[in-house]
Amino acid sequence: MVNRIADWVLAHRVVCVVLALALVAACSYGVRYLRTTVDYRVYFGPENPQLRAFNAMQEQYSKDDNILIAIAPQSGGVFEPRILDLVERITQAAWTTPHSQRVDSIANFPYSHAEGDDLVVEYLFENPLEMSAELRNRRRHAAYLEPVLMQALLSGDGAVTGVHITINLPRKNQNQEVFEAVTHVREMLAEFAREYPDVSFHLVGQTMLNASFPEAMRADAKNLYPVMIGMIVVALLLFLRSFGGVLATMLVVIFASLSGMGAIGYSRVELAPVAVGAPLMIMTLSVADCVHLLVTYFQSYERLGDRVEAMRESLRYNLQPIFLTTLTTAIGFLSLNFSDSPPFHTLGNMVAIGVLVAFVLSVLFLPPLMTVLPAGSRNRRRLSAGPMTRFAHWVIAYRRPLLAGNLAIAIFLVLLIPTNTLNDSPIDQFERGLQFREDAEFVNRRLTGVSYLNYSLYAGRENGVTDPEYLQTVDNFVRWLRAQERVRHVNAFTDVMKRLNRNMHGDDPAWYRLPKDQALAAQYMLLYEMSLPFGLDLTNQVSFDKAYTKVSINLNKSDANQIIEMDRRAQQWLRENAPEYMWTEGASANLMFAHISRRNITSMLVGLCAALVLISAILLVALRSVRMGIISLVPNLIPLGIAFGAWALISGEVGLGIATTMGMTIGIVVDDTVHFLSKYLRARRERGLNSEQAVVYAFETVGIALVGTTIVLSAGFAILTGSLFKISVDLGAMSTLTILLAFLVDFLFLPPLLMYMEKTDEDDQTAAPVAA
Repeated sequence: MVNRIADWVLAHRVVCVVLALALVAACSYGVRYLRTTVDYRVYFGPENPQLRAFNAMQEQYSKDDNILIAIAPQSGGVFEPRILDLVERITQAAWTTPHSQRVDSIANFPYSHAEGDDLVVEYLFENPLEMSAELRNRRRHAAYLEPVLMQALLSGDGAVTGVHITINLPRKNQNQEVFEAVTHVREMLAEFAREYPDVSFHLVGQTMLNASFPEAMRADAKNLYPVMIGMIVVALLLFLRSFGGVLATMLVVIFASLSGMGAIGYSRVELAPVAVGAPLMIMTLSVADCVHLLVTYFQSYERLGDRVEAMRESLRYNLQPIFLTTLTTAIGFLSLNFSDSPPFHTLGNMVAIGVLVAFVLSVLFLPPLMTVLPAGSRNRRRLSAGPMTRFAHWVIAYRRPLLAGNLAIAIFLVLLIPTNTLNDSPIDQFERGLQFREDAEFVNRRLTGVSYLNYSLYAGRENGVTDPEYLQTVDNFVRWLRAQERVRHVNAFTDVMKRLNRNMHGDDPAWYRLPKDQALAAQYMLLYEMSLPFGLDLTNQVSFDKAYTKVSINLNKSDANQIIEMDRRAQQWLRENAPEYMWTEGASANLMFAHISRRNITSMLVGLCAALVLISAILLVALRSVRMGIISLVPNLIPLGIAFGAWALISGEVGLGIATTMGMTIGIVVDDTVHFLSKYLRARRERGLNSEQAVVYAFETVGIALVGTTIVLSAGFAILTGSLFKISVDLGAMSTLTILLAFLVDFLFLPPLLMYMEKTDEDDQTAAPVAA
């Protein structure tokens, strides 16, 4: 079968090239439909419970999309008249932000106070340049006493303040809407920065988080793709020593990447940031097929002197293992469809299509092209198999200690797997160096917490939020939250009611408590709402039907485990102390990311099992040996286990990217095993060699190619560690580690295992020395 395919390809070279280019053109045309997304919620499937809780919260209250402008003067503090004037001007200008719904700052904070029997609500700092020093000092004192402002829009030392813009996106074209809002704010601040060179501005918030995704994607594409192409060219020149081979391989690599991306484009799916790694992965994996074919081709050409015959022999030796490795790699990436995070479905499908197209190009496009491209001098010095022969003899000589030592190391590292912890954070999804990450770190240090949780408590009926018992329960919850170690700020409706009760009692501090009469509380609330300036109503804290109130918590920057633990304890408090009231689960982007790694690990274990079953069945059939099929599983599973064990020593934190590598790398690590076993079995079955001789033959014929593909694969995935996305960085680091460990297992553990499993008394007696 393999011989017939090789003969047909070489006999119909023009037809094969035309068919290959037609396939590339058909797939690549879909690139025009590719779009990126700015919505971080794309990482969560529609049935994700944390996403559903978050969306329900968004529907019940004013939207949580926002931009927070942190304003930090170099000296003097924020209560200097010129800085207060700046805050007021930015507050006013922020209302012109596209899709803005609300703007909050210390300048326009609705400061309520009593004047006789009247309730007066006015801006805290209006026209600050015209305010007397005495009035400014009184208002500054009021700001420090206001829990709504402190550690939210005003730092404890008065050195940093914030302007909070609530964004309500129509979501008709979210990419454009986010871009409009962010661009407006940046241009606005650029003008103020020129006027106030001694003031720094820092932008955070959900809308800024969304905007940072495509910006980082573009930066990654600009920085990583040239490095990848350069690395591939250098590696090919090193291992092939042929400009023709490099040119043909680069065409395959580029065509396969365009095909994988274009084929996905037809589905009109929006690309999340993790997809930026797909073309890099396709390029890396495509090189492996070409290297195996070309190394054998050049070796055969040096012996035969005929390009067509040399390519025929290369196809005969490599077509089956290349097909098997392509199939297993595609299965591994397709297993990402089991992930609980939809962007990984897209990543897996894109790479799977890319490697399948790369296989087609390696068979239909590369061989015909190489038969017309110059092959170079037959006497050109290429990489010799001599080192592989010597290495093979070393492995044979030390096969027993290698087998025992590798097994002991593997057991030790596998036992470390449980010491890994699951962790993720939306802020840490970006590496340091990206402006959003730097701004978030600054805001967390100097102004307010960048991690948050929201809870919605049901009063039991419409207009029930003024019920004294309900208010007391909410206030007890708020007091408990403020006593927790990581809580930086709590925003709750009960603080408003306390302030109104104090106002209606002549601003007597003794009356800063909740009203005891519901009718009175309802009157306070109505009077306050009627006095509020436009856009500063209570819909960010109270539902439209007055049946729910929202408690918002800002936490100091927290990892996934800390956020989950905080949510667990908050819900436990509610169960024990507020059983008569219903509440929603904690809702926030932070909590969604905190849970996704756990959900993804579980789903990817299912995907890994499915991939293993398929790959095992394929290898059993292809190798035509149950024993070899079972043996092949050992070097395929061990790298995954020891990689996760080694990760416990390197980092110990498993995020969304790490959780995804299980299924993805299982298809890749099979490649070396398949190529080694195919040459080993060819030596046993066709040449009649014993197990030791077959090991030497396998090293001599495929060893150099395996070294080359391992270098390209590990370097290719290592390039992802230069990404601005932590998911891509972790994915690249873990994949590189797994690939390198798989190479070591196939070189140091698989040969001793084969010799141990296949050694017979006859082998021991008849094995002849193999010439080095």
